[in-house]
Amino acid sequence: MARPGLALATRLLLAAVPLTALGLFFAYPVAGILLRGLRPDGAWELGAVIEVLARERVHRVLWFTLWSAAAGTTLAVVLGLPVAWALHRLRFPGRDLLRALVLVPFVLPTVVVGVAFRQLLAPSGPLGGLGLDGTAVAIVLALAFFNVSVVVRTVGSFWEGHDPRREEAAAALGASPWQVWWTVTLPGIRPAVVSAASVVFLFCATAFGVVLTMGGLRYANVETEIYLLTTQELDLAGAAALSLLQLAVVVGLLGVSARARRGSGPVARSPRPLPRPGVRHLGVLAWTAAVVAFLMTPLVSLLVASLRRGDGWGLQNYAALATTGEGNALLVPVTRALTTSLTVALQASAFALLLGTLVAYLVSRPRRGSGAAVLDGLFMLPLGVSAVTVGFGFLITLDRPPLDLRSAALLVPVAQAMVALPLVVRTVAPVLHSVDDRQRQAAASLGAGPLRVLRTVDLAVAWRALLAAAGFAFAVSLGEFGATAFLARDDDPTLPVVIYRLIGQPGAENFGMAMAASVVLAGTTTLVVLGVQRLRVGSAGAF
Repeated sequence: MARPGLALATRLLLAAVPLTALGLFFAYPVAGILLRGLRPDGAWELGAVIEVLARERVHRVLWFTLWSAAAGTTLAVVLGLPVAWALHRLRFPGRDLLRALVLVPFVLPTVVVGVAFRQLLAPSGPLGGLGLDGTAVAIVLALAFFNVSVVVRTVGSFWEGHDPRREEAAAALGASPWQVWWTVTLPGIRPAVVSAASVVFLFCATAFGVVLTMGGLRYANVETEIYLLTTQELDLAGAAALSLLQLAVVVGLLGVSARARRGSGPVARSPRPLPRPGVRHLGVLAWTAAVVAFLMTPLVSLLVASLRRGDGWGLQNYAALATTGEGNALLVPVTRALTTSLTVALQASAFALLLGTLVAYLVSRPRRGSGAAVLDGLFMLPLGVSAVTVGFGFLITLDRPPLDLRSAALLVPVAQAMVALPLVVRTVAPVLHSVDDRQRQAAASLGAGPLRVLRTVDLAVAWRALLAAAGFAFAVSLGEFGATAFLARDDDPTLPVVIYRLIGQPGAENFGMAMAASVVLAGTTTLVVLGVQRLRVGSAGAF
């Protein structure tokens, strides 16, 4: 009886570490800002929530959030499904590179995505003649651009486990390609499609940097409205009401996604080698090429703009990154902000990897009554809760002893780690779950202690996933903007904050510097993603 008791105590101790961090650095700040808005004078004012939700502007914000997120989700699914099939059901040279390129937009900083689309669609940009600059259509395109990779990775990974013989049997019985798709293929991947769509809708509905940089004063979603209410109008009651509504939607969508993943069953490799493309695959390959072109075009446009200065070309914009910009637009050079971003991202990814690995270990080895599903759900909440809410919550809750952390150097890394934490769990947990428990039992029966079993069995399988999770966390932290916009000091900003400040300043030099800084940030995250992709970690549970 001692052994089960010891195992239970060990699990509780391991769970206490990430739960304490989540409670202190996520639940406490979010609860703090909600209570500050709902109890401004120490008494509940729930009527303020109803008053806020009855405002005409809030109705417009909610409507734009809903329809833009739905449109962005639909477009991402339509674009991503054929690409998922091509990259996960066919074998051809360059497939791994294309997988990496498709993944790049998801980890790009939202500010960079917004700047890239503005440059592409501006009247002076390559596609300025389309007249899409400053329109809702441009925002929807950017949302889809950002989330196509979620569809490709999630659905494609499940697609790999489909036995093609089922489709072949249906075709041999006389079913047309459309009938095969509708009666065999789609039912098999439907859980993955539902899971991907729910997560994409969540990301679209909570987009901050993209809408902030592209929406201007005309378009706002719930996320940017919370930012406006807290920073400019100091309307905490309004921000709290919208945060409560957002939290309810997030919990619902995460529940739908989790249920869809459970209904999909385990992911397995196809029992036969993947075929090479033939003539009948030209259509889907052409679609894949078009989607990759759609994903790369804004980035190429951004690169071209960074090399242009006035009527000439050169590297002057990159050389100017060592300065504070035209008219001293910044307090520190951009190069210092880049150093700060790299340092903060390293700290944040280390913290997220530590906590996320503990959570992944616990949820990958569920036991009766262990609450693994609840634990998993709790650590998915930072995916959709407003990063703006988290950042502002840090300011108003961690501002007095014994938790006066406003001047602490680790405040920004901790906030960014909370944002990256769900991605770490989703990357590591499926790999640990795939480890056969009989291997652990065999190692233990041969005299290996718990730590040696962990090193020789679990780590031997999961080390690639751990490196991939660290890379994803680093890339996400590097580009995090929502919480960092509140917490970064003016004399020590991160690169996304500097880019946003530069595009808001007059002067061609400042604009050119913003383009160059965006390319540097995008290039850094791209290199990280390419490195992660070479690890060939399965992505079935990444989202």
